[in-house]
Amino acid sequence: MPTLSRTLAVALAAAAGLLLAGCASTGVDAQWRSVELPAGYLHGATVLVSCETGEPVLQRICEDRVVADLAARGVRTLLHAPSAAPPPGDTDMQYLPAARDAGAKAVFSVSVGLASQSVSPGISLGLGIGGFGRHSAGSIGVSAPIGGGQVSVGYAMNGRVTDVASGRLMWTARASAAPSSDANAQLAELSKSLLDAGAALF
Repeated sequence: MPTLSRTLAVALAAAAGLLLAGCASTGVDAQWRSVELPAGYLHGATVLVSCETGEPVLQRICEDRVVADLAARGVRTLLHAPSAAPPPGDTDMQYLPAARDAGAKAVFSVSVGLASQSVSPGISLGLGIGGFGRHSAGSIGVSAPIGGGQVSVGYAMNGRVTDVASGRLMWTARASAAPSSDANAQLAELSKSLLDAGAALF
């Protein structure tokens, strides 16, 4: 039984390592704020929100998350018309006319893009007595399915706040996530990380 106990301990340690790696996956890489940015600049304000990305599904997920996170921080939001959105990378100045017409104080623009990729061999961990899947070869251990690996991508989100009256950039930050197969979870974490970093805005 000592051998079994040691094997189980190793397997449990490996499982804990995988869980920890999955948790520490999102972080803010860089942040800048204007010296003219007052505390609580966006609290209670109306903000025009725009998400820029080449994929419509990511755009919709981004909009839903950013709008919800801003609302939770006391900001009223308006969505920029998707049909009128400029291509990713264009200056945020193009949003200002629509923001002025809507009576918005600022434009909150978000760009979403690919940050990294990883290829997983499909390693799976089995714990217990007996078999652990058709590719396992022992009672306790790690197994890898035969065949190609799974490609996972990590996204980055760049947020920018532009003052409508002056046209000046007031705040910007970038966050990135480790590769995973769950884009919804990544964008949710990225949005939260960005807004948490910009706490002075609210």
